[in-house]
Amino acid sequence: MRFEDSFHSSGFWHRRCTQGFLELDLGCQEMNSEGITIDRPLLPAEVRPRERLLAKGSAHLGEVELLALVLGTAGPRPATRTAEVLLARHGSLAELARVSVQELAGDLGPARAARLAAALEVGRRAQEPRSRNLRLSTPSEVYHYARPRLAHLTREVFHVLLLDTRHRLVADRRVAEGGLASCAISPRDVFEAPIREAAPAMIFLHNHPSGDPTPSKDDVELTRRLAEASKLLGLSLLDHVVVADGGFSSLAEMGKL
Repeated sequence: MRFEDSFHSSGFWHRRCTQGFLELDLGCQEMNSEGITIDRPLLPAEVRPRERLLAKGSAHLGEVELLALVLGTAGPRPATRTAEVLLARHGSLAELARVSVQELAGDLGPARAARLAAALEVGRRAQEPRSRNLRLSTPSEVYHYARPRLAHLTREVFHVLLLDTRHRLVADRRVAEGGLASCAISPRDVFEAPIREAAPAMIFLHNHPSGDPTPSKDDVELTRRLAEASKLLGLSLLDHVVVADGGFSSLAEMGKL
């Protein structure tokens, strides 16, 4: 699909879409006698994104159309063009979801950036498993719980998952935040919640923003020291799971616990 934009000396902004032999006018704007810009959509109702979504459902729309509906039109540039530029710049919706709201605000303005960030967060939360009575008995179950929450982050974070005697999730505590490739961990912060809440079992969890879940030497050494401290405190440490876009690693399965 190809889009062509033009601005006429008469005061009209005009956009034309060409796909194969199909050529459509998407819309124009004109300035009235009072200097007010008036939108004049020329795209037939049956192929406008909003009307198509209402008639056929969201599954029938492409990424550009869906993103355009979230952004809405602001200023002379149509929302579809803004959506195209964003996707071209970041490569995919998955990469766009990793962009900070501050960076989005620089491209879109604060209102549209906030709207897009909220929509992306709603999508992430919709993927999250329900926490109530959620059993985390295997590294795979931990990964499917944690991936929507952590895999998209651009900084490392460290969580402690508190479990009951049947390995059901009781609480999820974030105890540290770091940078792109490291996260400073304080044993006091790690063990405060398990001791205070007398958790029968716990799992350590952190992410790798690089997308590679392979534990680093520092990860292995940290796990060894925390595991030793857990034993001294009489706490049951089940696993330390590293999550990333590329999958997960279980230090318990690797024999590093």
